[in-house]
Amino acid sequence: MELRKDPLTRSWVLTGDDLPDSGPRAATECRLCPGAGERLQQVSSRAAIPGLGGPWSARAIVHPSAVYHIEGTPERRGEGLYDRMPTVGAHEVLVENPRHDRPLWKADDSEIEQFLLLAAQRIQDLKRDARFRYISVFKNYGVGSGQEFEHPNSELAATTFIPRRVLYELRAGLDYFRQKERCVFCDILAQEIRTGQRIIEIRGDYVALCPYATRVPYETWILPRTHDAAFEHAALSPSAKLRDLGGLIRRTLQRLRTLTEPFHLVLHTSPNHLHQSASLGYWKTLDQDYHWHIEILPILAAKAKSYTFKEVYYSPVSPESAAKRLREAPIEI
Repeated sequence: MELRKDPLTRSWVLTGDDLPDSGPRAATECRLCPGAGERLQQVSSRAAIPGLGGPWSARAIVHPSAVYHIEGTPERRGEGLYDRMPTVGAHEVLVENPRHDRPLWKADDSEIEQFLLLAAQRIQDLKRDARFRYISVFKNYGVGSGQEFEHPNSELAATTFIPRRVLYELRAGLDYFRQKERCVFCDILAQEIRTGQRIIEIRGDYVALCPYATRVPYETWILPRTHDAAFEHAALSPSAKLRDLGGLIRRTLQRLRTLTEPFHLVLHTSPNHLHQSASLGYWKTLDQDYHWHIEILPILAAKAKSYTFKEVYYSPVSPESAAKRLREAPIEI
């Protein structure tokens, strides 16, 4: 496996001929359950929650079929006009719960809080390595999503590049800040709360909404009203109320599951300050112009028409209609 840079889009692409098989494995024993026979390399764990069972509440392990590997240096090599790099990084599985039957939409808010704390701690730890420009946390669930394990889990990838979607946000945030000296995400939140059309739910400091220009039907974002560029900084601060965030994630996923089961969930946080690039130009005001958030993209199998049309996203459901339907969706308290 290696990383290759597309000279047109300037995005890095992972390619090779030894990708592991995707999709949950049919097995008699779950590899991620406590006490499983397979020896997995644990990186970190959170203490068990009294009364809920399990030797831990959440834990991080090295992915059994890791795509990125911690050893080596990210030396970029040229091949004519093309650039390539080795797959230096980290690839972990974040086991969300010791119980096999407790996905995020069924777990207690306190259980989700422990998973979020684990994710924040892993991001903070990996950002101490100056080789890594970005730490991605993501969850694939359901048919067509790329889900690998049946046990409740998310994945973490530390990479020597910044994903293209995040780069777009960083550049747009910087441009907006230069014009108005304000965070574009904060202004989006203020307007959405004021109009209320696309708001799904507000829980404590956190807001779930359908963005104004959705890429797929029922796309949902979760953002904090308190400005912070880095999720790990906000999550590990004494004032953090991650139980509210956990409750909002749980309730939002319950709402989305009334429409479809598969989804992608991605945490967007700030890149690594230790790996600054003068050519990118967004480092001086990064803490002021970027705003961490979670993006959830449902997968609607019934929509046969492609979500993209000539590189323009196509969503047959307006965010206003999507937010209204999600607000009215029956969920558990």
